[in-house]
Amino acid sequence: MNEPSDIQLPLTGDEKLWAFQKATNSMEGAEKRWTERIAKGLTDKQLEEAIAYELGDFGSHGGDPVGVTYQASGLRIWADRCLGSRSNPPILQGHDTVSFARRVYGISDPNDKQGRLF
Repeated sequence: MNEPSDIQLPLTGDEKLWAFQKATNSMEGAEKRWTERIAKGLTDKQLEEAIAYELGDFGSHGGDPVGVTYQASGLRIWADRCLGSRSNPPILQGHDTVSFARRVYGISDPNDKQGRLF
């Protein structure tokens, strides 16, 4: 049986957002690159490549409110209250990471003709 201190509550939306932003801004100059990407828009393939670049081969950050581990392969981001724990499934991976990035950063897809109508 788990001790009460071993039970982890699910991450809040703010914690998930913080983890995503920490992972996708880990490389020097990331903020400037995201600003440029937002201005010109990116296709899904370009956005995948941008995220993979910013995540790098593998990295992690400890911290408050959560620990974050990330890797370009699979566009995977893990976050929990135990730094480096990848025993849980990633909070984001693959196309979900691309969709999340599009919403968080407000990056349009220049190929999405329907989206430009609104």
